[in-house]
This record gives sequence, C-alpha cells and structure tokens, in this order.
Amino acid sequence: MLADASSQPTPLPTSVEEMHRVSPKLMVPRFTGALIWTAILLGGIGYAYYRWEWTWLLWALAGAAALLLWNLILVPFRVRNLGYLETEDELLLSKGKMWHTITAIPYGRIQFVDVESGPIARALGLKKLEIHTASTTSNSSLPGLPAAEADALRDRLAAKARERMSGL
Repeated sequence: MLADASSQPTPLPTSVEEMHRVSPKLMVPRFTGALIWTAILLGGIGYAYYRWEWTWLLWALAGAAALLLWNLILVPFRVRNLGYLETEDELLLSKGKMWHTITAIPYGRIQFVDVESGPIARALGLKKLEIHTASTTSNSSLPGLPAAEADALRDRLAAKARERMSGL
C-alpha cells in the first residue's frame, strides 16, 4: 500500500540559508576578541625580540600577524553561517560552511536553557543561548541572538522541554 503524499514529513533544511540566522552584529565581539588575543601574542613576541633580539622571533611576529589577518577574514563567514530552526520535534543548530554541521536537539532531551551576554555583546544588544541536554557532551550554544529573540527562544524551548519531559 502506498503512503499518501500529504502524510510525508516536511524535509529538514540542509543549509543555513533555510534557517533563522544570528545577528551580523556578532562580528564586532568576534573581531574584538581576535584583536585582543593577537595583541597579547604580538606584544609578548615583540617584547621577547626587543629583550633578546633573536631573529627567529621576527618569523613568529609575521606568523602571528598572518594568523590575525586570517581570523579577521574568516569572522564574517563564521557569523554568516550560524543559524537555528525550530521544528515540531527538535531544535536545529547550523554552523560552518566548509565543515558544515547541523545539530538536532530533541526538545525532550533539553534539561535547561541559559542566556548569557558579555560586556561587548550586551552593549550591542546581543545574547548567547546555551542549551544543556541530558548528556553533558552534547551541550550546544548559539551566540549572537538579539536580546529579545534570545529571551523568547529560551522561554519557548523551556516550555517545549517541560511539555516533552512530562510525557516520559
């Protein structure tokens, strides 16, 4: 017997283009973090070169500068490829383009949901959603959500998790 076409489940998205994306403002904290850590690294290497004048440290300085440039180029691509989608049974999180990962988190496995914000993200009105599941190795996060959207998503996920857990 053939199944009716209307009973087929809707196909899940295979890319972030079909999902809700995070705010592009997330690039500012990511750029800031990359600049701060690279400045610390460059400062340490620069001080060591000034102190001991080892010529190989110039290569280390060039490598650290190249690493900063590489990170600054990749930040927009990393932010552009973060997204989420709420389906009937699970939350889908997407990240990456070259190594694309879509994580499906069943609502019944969600233990609790946190929302946090650092000083730079808070100034930009952004929050990070932390999803803690029944397995500690499968906790997930979604940074760069507008504050109101993150709070609303937290409330919806908590309600769906309570609903699904009550049936177990």
